[in-house]
Amino acid sequence: MELTRRQILIGAGAASLPLLLAGCGFAPPATTSGGGATGSSGGAATGTLTFTTWGTDAELAGFRSAIDRFQQANAGATVNLNAVPYAQMFTNIDAQLQAGNPPDIFRVPYYTFGSYAGRGQLLDLSTYLPSGFSDTFTPAAWAAVQNKSTPYGVPHHTDTSVILYNKAALETAGVTSVPTTLDDAWSWDEFEGVLQKLRTSLPADKYPYAANWQGNGVTRWLSWLFESDGRFLAEDLVAPAIDSDAGRQAVDFTKNFFSANFVPQNNSVKSTTLASDIWYAQTSAMVSAGAFLIPDAASTLDFEWGATFSPRNVRSAGDFGGNALVATKATANPDLASAFLQFVTQEDEMRQFCAGASLLPTRADLTASGIDFAVRPELSPVFVGQASSVQAKDSGQVTSPSMSKIITVLQDQLEQAFVGGQSTTDTLSAMTTGIAAATAGS
Repeated sequence: MELTRRQILIGAGAASLPLLLAGCGFAPPATTSGGGATGSSGGAATGTLTFTTWGTDAELAGFRSAIDRFQQANAGATVNLNAVPYAQMFTNIDAQLQAGNPPDIFRVPYYTFGSYAGRGQLLDLSTYLPSGFSDTFTPAAWAAVQNKSTPYGVPHHTDTSVILYNKAALETAGVTSVPTTLDDAWSWDEFEGVLQKLRTSLPADKYPYAANWQGNGVTRWLSWLFESDGRFLAEDLVAPAIDSDAGRQAVDFTKNFFSANFVPQNNSVKSTTLASDIWYAQTSAMVSAGAFLIPDAASTLDFEWGATFSPRNVRSAGDFGGNALVATKATANPDLASAFLQFVTQEDEMRQFCAGASLLPTRADLTASGIDFAVRPELSPVFVGQASSVQAKDSGQVTSPSMSKIITVLQDQLEQAFVGGQSTTDTLSAMTTGIAAATAGS
């Protein structure tokens, strides 16, 4: 079953660990003289792999094209793609891992990566990747596939949230210009001023903004924390660090969205209504959204809209969304699995996949040069620019093996703060207690 983008909007997140790999050095994938990938032994990649993923139509088309090219470059290799609905993806993977018959390769969000790596279920790629491979990627991307300084996957693509806006609604409210560079992004105070103008201009049943932090997308709330240069885990990636001035700023600022009537009440963390649907219905003038929304929005919306950078506080920041590709420890063909992972992260392969699916590259060269989305290519620089604000010290926290439990803590406490009347002090205290319990024994 192939999914539309709107059906898999909930999901994001990211991670990174401090970059301790300077002495490990990893480099672009080796190729044969004919362009095919090679295994660690230096021979041609041969054998059969199973690859399980979910995806939109565009993503699955991109995977199938990459598989075709990999098989053409490696005549003895076969990759069998198994596309499943997102809702079933990890229930299936977990059951297969438990039964001892997992796929050779699967796709995993960065915020889920840590749990699989931490349980020892993924292939340690250290001995399969060529020297200098890590230099191929941005620091935040490479950090997102580490567990205890060891690579257990490749960063296939990323995504991050920017502000999509209804042009007519902003013009009516007197907002005549929007930031066009990351350095000129609205400050929090300026963003609040825009929200206030929109609140005055809009009717009571319309709202200035909608935030995309529903479900596991609660990791996107952490961008506000990172914009205040805060952390939710200390540098040891175990101790809670959210009860801080930065944590207070982030909770206070986002709580105000609800108390000031800047967002509808059904825009809370545990709402079943997606932020994008609020914006599609023109119930909000602006929405935080990832690049993967662009094709659906372009084909759905009948009003003029644009994109600008997320607001900044102490600094710019962003959620490191997207997905890694990993090989399971149980794979019978680790050389072939590694060769495939290297192949799909080559420059041309990543450019084609990201451009076609409206996703962001993780390679440093593509981030520097930029890519053009197949749909609304003029918006590409906004998303690529916002992605450049993601720092490794931010993203590393989200790949904690305890992240699934921490997500629950964030969901419960932010819901209480936003719509349950819980004070910021009590929210930070409860988050601290919950995070400590989640990471106990790490």
